[in-house]
Amino acid sequence: MQEKSAASRMRTVTWQDPFTSANAVGEHSGLDFLRRIASGEIPDPPMAELLGFRLTQVERGFALFEIEPAEYHYNPIGVVHGGVAGTLLDSCMGCSVQSTLPAGMGYTTLEFKVNFVRPITMKTGLMRAEGRVVHAGTRVATAEGKLVDAAGKIYAHATTTCLILQVKAGGGS
Repeated sequence: MQEKSAASRMRTVTWQDPFTSANAVGEHSGLDFLRRIASGEIPDPPMAELLGFRLTQVERGFALFEIEPAEYHYNPIGVVHGGVAGTLLDSCMGCSVQSTLPAGMGYTTLEFKVNFVRPITMKTGLMRAEGRVVHAGTRVATAEGKLVDAAGKIYAHATTTCLILQVKAGGGS
């Protein structure tokens, strides 16, 4: 039996009803919907609360998320888990696509590819996940994203393909 040499850590996560935003997605253009999330008028999704990231800027075809890497993001080898970077990149690219859509339309990720170029640790500091639309069609959109530190050094980059679809009341398709 192995003894723990360090004190246990604890993190409490709270979130608001996710159906508040799900119900609002069909009522606003994608850009207006995302701006309402960024301003706090519509609550952040539970996943953003869980991982500790936030939508901070959105324009048509562009979305920016920020995160401060923390110990609770670490994997067993002592660096931030790649899934955190993947989640941020999927979020910023998908939201860049959402920002181009009219009310009643949404998207789902069909696929995405991430390239990791350097490890992320707590010492990396504040990071930005920037997503930009490459192509916005009526059925399919593509976007690219990058995850950078405050100095602009790249840690990961990605591409995505999204399917554009009509959103039903209450979110979803």
